[in-house]
Order: sequence, then structure tokens, then C-alpha cells
Amino acid sequence: MNNKSDLAIENHKNGQSCSSAVLNAFIDDAGITIDEAWEAAMRYAGGKMGKCGAVLAAEHVLKKKFGEEEALKKISELEMRFTQMNSSLMCHELKGIGTGKVLRTCRGCVTDAAVILEDLLR
Repeated sequence: MNNKSDLAIENHKNGQSCSSAVLNAFIDDAGITIDEAWEAAMRYAGGKMGKCGAVLAAEHVLKKKFGEEEALKKISELEMRFTQMNSSLMCHELKGIGTGKVLRTCRGCVTDAAVILEDLLR
């Protein structure tokens, strides 16, 4: 693996959910255990909270790394960049549920969220 975004993509290819693929790739940046990563990922996966699970996982990493207050600016940038790339942050819109127009695949969302996260952590 060259970078953590590649690891997130590989995690997703190996059957992990969008959120767990991102969280498990960036576990050391978040400073959490594998069990904490899996627990958080379950809350975010599959659009359970409306927003894309890969984005929520990236936001979780930023909050853990920088603290709630300090992470706000980075989260705002993450969401802005992700939306510019994909036209939405909402899982159902990205998947085309109700419209039939898929804006981005789950793998694509994992890729985009992980690449942006990796950049924001530099």
C-alpha cells in the first residue's frame, strides 16, 4: 500500500462497509482501537445517518485527531470538496435512490473521502 487512501479502497474491495473501510485505514490517525473503529463504523454504514458513511467516517477521524472544535474547519472543507466532486453528501442521492441517477458508487465515495481525508491530515 502506498497510502492510506489505497488501504481504504482495498478494505472496501475486501467487503468492508464504506465507513469501516475508511475508519480502519485511518485508525492510527484517529487514535482509536479496532473495536472502537468497528463500533463507530456500524453507526455510519449504509447511509444510516443520512450522510454518506465514508464521509461520516472521515469526519470521525478528524474529530478524534483534532478534537471537536478544531476539526470543524477541516470537516467543512471535507464536505465542500466531496460535494464539489459528487454533487451531494447524502447517501440516498449518491446511490440514486428515488431518482435512478447514481451520482457516485460506494467505492467511489470511499475513494473520494479517503483521498480528501489524507490531504487534510497532511
